[in-house]
Amino acid sequence: MNATLRPPTPADLPQISAIYAHHVLHGLASFEIEPPDEAEMRRRFDAIVAGGFPYFVAVADGRVLGYAYAGPYRTRPAYRYSVEDSIYVAPDVIGRGLGKRLLRELIAACEQRGFRQMVAVIGDSGNAPSIELHRACGFAQVGLLRSVGFKFGRWVDSVLMQRALGDGDLTAPDTRPPRA
Repeated sequence: MNATLRPPTPADLPQISAIYAHHVLHGLASFEIEPPDEAEMRRRFDAIVAGGFPYFVAVADGRVLGYAYAGPYRTRPAYRYSVEDSIYVAPDVIGRGLGKRLLRELIAACEQRGFRQMVAVIGDSGNAPSIELHRACGFAQVGLLRSVGFKFGRWVDSVLMQRALGDGDLTAPDTRPPRA
């Protein structure tokens, strides 16, 4: 797929919001029931960017086709070297390699920032495309939380996958904050 990857701007937020809204309303990747409005998406965007985490959009012909970002895995200080990834692609371009490009770019950016572990929390154990995408990018399944969500009238699992970044846990991290 011929798309450019770049950091998003606030002008991209309406398209990012629309992509996410589709997945909230029609899929199990997100456990939200109602799509957040643009103001909430802006708040989330600002928090990721202000935290020094990487965020990318894939754009072709002025259209945002997908996006990916990393955020804190958990907020307590000992987790500061671990991130959680999020990737969403427009429904008409799913399966064309865009998610893999976004995830690879995200992994590289997280390594450059000194993060050591990336965690994927994948909604629905039946979400083979997302599980395979993560596996193809070096993730291993490390857990399954059964029936932790209830959406579309059924119980939904979460699949936990993890990937080391850089030296992972082989060496101690740099003592400077990783979000430099």
